[in-house]
Amino acid sequence: MNFGFIRAACLSPRLVVADCSTNAENIIKVAKEACAAGAKIVVFPELSITGYTCGDLFFQKSLQKGAEAALSSIIKETAGHDSLIFVGLPLAVGEGIYNCAAALYKGKLLALIAKTFLPNYGEFYERRQFTPFQPDMEPRFISFAGFDDVPFGTDILICDENNPEVKIACEICEDLWTPLPPSTRHALNGANVIVNLSAGNEIIGKADYRRNLVQNHSAKLIAAYIYSNAGKDESTQDMVFAGHKMICENGTILAQSELFGDDEIIYADIDIERLCQERRRTTSFGFSVNHAPFAADYVTVQIDLCGDEESLAGVGGTSTLKRFIDPHPFVPSDKANRTIRCEQVITLQAQGLAKRLRHIKCQSAVIGLSGGLDSTLALLVTCRAFDLCKFDRKKITAITMPCFGTTDRTYHNACKLANECGATLKEIPIADAVRQHFKDIGQDENLHDVTYENGQARTRTLVLMNYANKTNGIVIGTGDLSELALGWCTYNGDHMSMYGVNSSVPKTLVRYLVEWFCEQAADAGNKAYSAVLRDILDTPVSPELLPPTDGKISQVTEDLVGPYELHDFYLYYLLRFGFSPKKIFFLAKNADLPYDDATKLKWLRTFYRRFFSQQFKRSCMPDGAKVGTINLSPRGDWRMPSDASAAIWLKEIDELEAEVSGIKTGGKSC
Repeated sequence: MNFGFIRAACLSPRLVVADCSTNAENIIKVAKEACAAGAKIVVFPELSITGYTCGDLFFQKSLQKGAEAALSSIIKETAGHDSLIFVGLPLAVGEGIYNCAAALYKGKLLALIAKTFLPNYGEFYERRQFTPFQPDMEPRFISFAGFDDVPFGTDILICDENNPEVKIACEICEDLWTPLPPSTRHALNGANVIVNLSAGNEIIGKADYRRNLVQNHSAKLIAAYIYSNAGKDESTQDMVFAGHKMICENGTILAQSELFGDDEIIYADIDIERLCQERRRTTSFGFSVNHAPFAADYVTVQIDLCGDEESLAGVGGTSTLKRFIDPHPFVPSDKANRTIRCEQVITLQAQGLAKRLRHIKCQSAVIGLSGGLDSTLALLVTCRAFDLCKFDRKKITAITMPCFGTTDRTYHNACKLANECGATLKEIPIADAVRQHFKDIGQDENLHDVTYENGQARTRTLVLMNYANKTNGIVIGTGDLSELALGWCTYNGDHMSMYGVNSSVPKTLVRYLVEWFCEQAADAGNKAYSAVLRDILDTPVSPELLPPTDGKISQVTEDLVGPYELHDFYLYYLLRFGFSPKKIFFLAKNADLPYDDATKLKWLRTFYRRFFSQQFKRSCMPDGAKVGTINLSPRGDWRMPSDASAAIWLKEIDELEAEVSGIKTGGKSC
């Protein structure tokens, strides 16, 4: 299984109610299409062989036999494909007729999963024709469609013998809508992929409810949920069906169909590794498994579903995934959602700082304002916190400390911003103090080395800390999450503060947060405020520690450490899911990132090298509230020894570089 991905398909083929033969032909046709597209799990709707709306025809022996014959035909015609296929049919066993899902694989009938909860309210009358399956009937084995000892029941797991993390279980329609769905029991017994063969009719508002139900249930189970619903060819005598299909993964909709659409198939690539990592990380899930109020004796069916790493058709290597890989995982791509996210993040930042100010009875704050993005955001958030506390913004001191690398552009922007925000602006040039310090330690001012740069950064921190003491205030940190990850800060320089409001905000999001303030100012008609924020947004990111060239910034951060959009992408998948460099690179290849493979690998190496070597700075980082899914505080999300080796991870990157080089020279494909 390549990088943990497995392709799933939901299908609602054309249907003729009660015409099993025609329905089988349609099922075979689209099943082959899905299999050819690399789908390993193929799910049809409830009672898809007969149609859901047959009513009392389900009692007819002819329909039951027709369904069995149609199933045999489907098994035979799909035998040449190595996909797990679920189709629905009625099954007469003993004194009852059961609403079942048949699981098929490579010409075999693997299992018959029965529906547990039968709706018998409103427009539904399933108890009239069908018998609910009772758990105490399990395990049972029956003969059907020419196969003996077929598992029949609900507590059945289908597992991949070569990839033990792949565990698939099934429930049917109404099962999901109950207080304790069978899928909850399945998940607590290891299933991380749940398939649901459904025939939910459409009424006003039901699609939204259904969507939320499937999405939230997949999140609660930390599982993939494949929901295949009956289509518009079902009888409309009393109900209308819209073929609403969904594939969800841990609360995220990977794919869904339109209501009454003509799409017979939807696809998505499910990340099994991601689900397993998330279950391990969410320790309460494991606790639930060990303390579940019920235990089930499951029948386990082993199949070779995914094979080796190279055999997952359409997934892996340089192939395109059938799922959206967000190139900016910290920033919503939709503008409306991004606006909501920005407001939420800013509120969390401001509330965190406001609590700290109230607790220490402090009404004074000091910020080193450079005219760059990070310090701009820190000032804007501090203003919001002061407003929450009903403090006078004049007690926010924005200190600009021009030195050797300061440009007129950033200096003037810092001054304008402080005035527009209503903060107190104070200018403290530090060039003379730095020169004296260089003289004291014997540093040549013409030698532009790390001492030259860090001497300025630490002098600025000295000024800020002491001025905060003088004004009975606190220093507000400006450094962001991306800088902490890369260690792109001076130890005991800009690395240090009394409260870091940006500490869990990645650089790619910082820009949008400042832009949000810019748009707010523009909407309010404050042109001067909006204009200075716009110019700050247009200024290259720089520490401004080296002398300018022709009055312009000479030290561009992303030229030195790499593009932040790449580093934030790498950071997200490293911390959030613990993925390997190879998988992260694979995801980067499938994301819309404007860099070639060599460039991605170059900065991937830089990212890992810096991430491991700079942990010592994170081990003593200041307080700062977590506002997103990732934080690097040693008191929160991330604990790591400062002297850990990156050798394993860098070796993987060596192998990737060799593979990419092989592509360029006509060697083996990556």
